Amino acid sequence: MGIEDVAQGGWCVARPEGLPVMFVRHALPGERVVARVTEVTSKFARADAVEILRASPDRVTAPCRHARPGGCGGCDWQHASLPAQRALKAAVIAQQLRRLAGIEHEVTVEPLPGDSPDTVAPGAAPGLGWRTRVQFAVGPDGVAGLRGHRSHEVVDIGDCPLAHAGIRALDITGHDWSGAAAVEAAVGGADAPDNVAVTVIAAAPQAGRGQPGRGQSGRGQRGRGQQAPGRPGAGPPHGSGRLPGHRRTLIEGRPYLAEQAAGRIWQVSAEGFWQVHPAAAGALCQAVIAALAPEPGDSVLDLYCGAGLFAGAVAPRVGPDGAVTGIESDPAAVRSARQNLSDLPWVTIRQADVAQAVTDESLPPARLVIADPPRAGLAREVAAALAADSPAERFAYVSCDPATLARDLALLAAGGWRLAALRAFDAFPMTHHVECVATLTR
Repeated sequence: MGIEDVAQGGWCVARPEGLPVMFVRHALPGERVVARVTEVTSKFARADAVEILRASPDRVTAPCRHARPGGCGGCDWQHASLPAQRALKAAVIAQQLRRLAGIEHEVTVEPLPGDSPDTVAPGAAPGLGWRTRVQFAVGPDGVAGLRGHRSHEVVDIGDCPLAHAGIRALDITGHDWSGAAAVEAAVGGADAPDNVAVTVIAAAPQAGRGQPGRGQSGRGQRGRGQQAPGRPGAGPPHGSGRLPGHRRTLIEGRPYLAEQAAGRIWQVSAEGFWQVHPAAAGALCQAVIAALAPEPGDSVLDLYCGAGLFAGAVAPRVGPDGAVTGIESDPAAVRSARQNLSDLPWVTIRQADVAQAVTDESLPPARLVIADPPRAGLAREVAAALAADSPAERFAYVSCDPATLARDLALLAAGGWRLAALRAFDAFPMTHHVECVATLTR
């Protein structure tokens, strides 16, 4: 079958005669492939390209042997050159803007420092070694790996080339984690001692079940059967975790990591949100500042402010005659933001649900607005409040999902906002994910 175009989510589109539209992984536009169907619905089918009959000139050999049909589901585009990956992501962003918001906008996806041939460190490979936070799933045999695409199967990857060197040095996949559901590893970006964290995520103990992190299988491959680093099974739980009904135990490092961006050192919870590419936080701060053009005395509202990254980036520019208000619902992130920005008394961090805060009209008026929501995008209440009689004049919308970004831009456009500019960054090389900063004006 012939592959026609790229689609959101790391898929390509084929339209075989007499069959439903097919979304194909491991292919590239313009190729002719043999595909194995993996799922059929009433409207479309999913498939994997298992043989390439006519290859795209953009096709390359994947740097990881698990980036293949039936392998790890973490990477979508390892079989494409980095320039081609960015062109595919740009095409997807433009598609979503056109289809969901009725906006025609030319898009270019920019590489981050360290991921282009002219900036990559000696001995490093562009597009690899960037992921500073990784959650490894643990299989029934205690092996830590990554899950297959749309699957609960744990793939024994051994060594992930996307993982940061600091994470690879922890050798998470070389230990037996019997009794654990997952293991999270994180490394901070600042030059600080012991700037790593290894957290075991486990279900409540059951009779006859091993403690998470203790070597039980006796496997010798890559050191399995060794005791995991740190003090397995010891230490207090840290946070509720992202797996419901599971407990978290920090077994190595610290519960807070030191990060560096926008000329500051940030303290961030090891289980909290921070950009996983070392260069992403700084690049996004620069893009947000360029979008807003803050001036001394300006008032700024930072919605979904997390650990205070963007609030801290704009605060020096508005100065003590201005005001910056950050809104965040997560208690750990609020604590981090308040500590990180304690030297800037004109910054206020409020713990509140963003949708509730805009609904009860308790937010101070602001000329400039920043929003960095989760993948689900803006709550409808937030979009409605910004589109109503808000005094805001410029809005920087940071998004990690082109579809929800386009949906929200349509809502905001209906309320009087206009997309003035959009920058996109390849903050997740080898995957379909991309980070955008949209500049909106009245």
